[in-house]
Amino acid sequence: MTQLKNRYLSLDVFRGLDVALMIVVNTPGSWATTYRPLLHAEWHGFTLTDLVFPTFLFVVGNSMSFSMKKYESQGNGPFFKKVFKRTFLIFMLGFLIYWFPFFEDGKLEPLSETRIFGVLQRIALCYMIAAIILRFVKMRTAAYLGLGLLVAYHLILIGFGDLTLEGNAVLKLDLWLMGRDHMYHGEGIAFDPEGLLSTLPAVVNVIIGYMAGRFIQKQGQNFECVAKLMMAGFVLVVAAFAWDLLLPINKKLWTSSFVLLTSGIDLFVLGLLVYVLDMKKAKGWTYFFEVFGRNTLFIYLLSILFVIVLFTIQVDGGSMYGWIARNVFMSWAGPYMGSLLFALWVMLSCWTVGYFMDKRGIYIKV
Repeated sequence: MTQLKNRYLSLDVFRGLDVALMIVVNTPGSWATTYRPLLHAEWHGFTLTDLVFPTFLFVVGNSMSFSMKKYESQGNGPFFKKVFKRTFLIFMLGFLIYWFPFFEDGKLEPLSETRIFGVLQRIALCYMIAAIILRFVKMRTAAYLGLGLLVAYHLILIGFGDLTLEGNAVLKLDLWLMGRDHMYHGEGIAFDPEGLLSTLPAVVNVIIGYMAGRFIQKQGQNFECVAKLMMAGFVLVVAAFAWDLLLPINKKLWTSSFVLLTSGIDLFVLGLLVYVLDMKKAKGWTYFFEVFGRNTLFIYLLSILFVIVLFTIQVDGGSMYGWIARNVFMSWAGPYMGSLLFALWVMLSCWTVGYFMDKRGIYIKV
């Protein structure tokens, strides 16, 4: 348990908004009756749900703009020790959550069939790569490196495959590196939307988030800061749609145009939050999201464990997850609204735990 560091309110609220939405889109009562904005684009395209994960990486970068300050006067040893330790712990938490509950029918589930990459694993790798880059190069150089990663990724995608689900370069590398049994199968075939290759452009979301955080700290929370954040966001969104003509916006491939679009939206939203919260002091509505923002990783893991346990418990020949969704929510609210209400119930259940932790000053960090 650690005490919270000083930081601007808009960061906690932004992080909390994203975690709340992440839980809602991850836990519908039924995927078959989910409102379209709460589903990922099937392939090319963009929905609100596609913004959730890149925003999480963006706020990781924002947080790094505070946490990395204390290493500026220290040697490389303490820096690498902290970065590698944190990377390992977050990666292993992600790996173990996919392996959980570890046993099925009294037998240990084989590691040979456990997914290796995933959401937390990507966060860990992006954090590590971005931290090393930002440790050793200046901001301008980091921006050029980020652009270089996006261009290189574009060339790799078109040079070593096509842009289909079955023939893309991300799939080919993961099949060669890990094999089908260690990959995600939710797309109908073995394909991991958090694969190794597509982690490279995702690093840029972290770098842009870091640069935004450093800019706010240097510029101060004023009209000029907000205007520049929003203008930068607008430029990135325009650039994203221009790049989309050559490389379509695609979350599952994490295309370069997708990086620019999501980062642009995040810059605009962050600027808006800085104005509303840190300048206008309109804070009456923020505490709900601050709870999520103060114990982000713990609450995210809690939501996953909660869902796994509900799926594991059997009721009337099916899972308790489905039973509660159908009988408690969908039976009276209808299939679509009931599915949404179930997701909100899961989110509020996790928030309640976070609320009691916050009131007791318990903040769990890695």
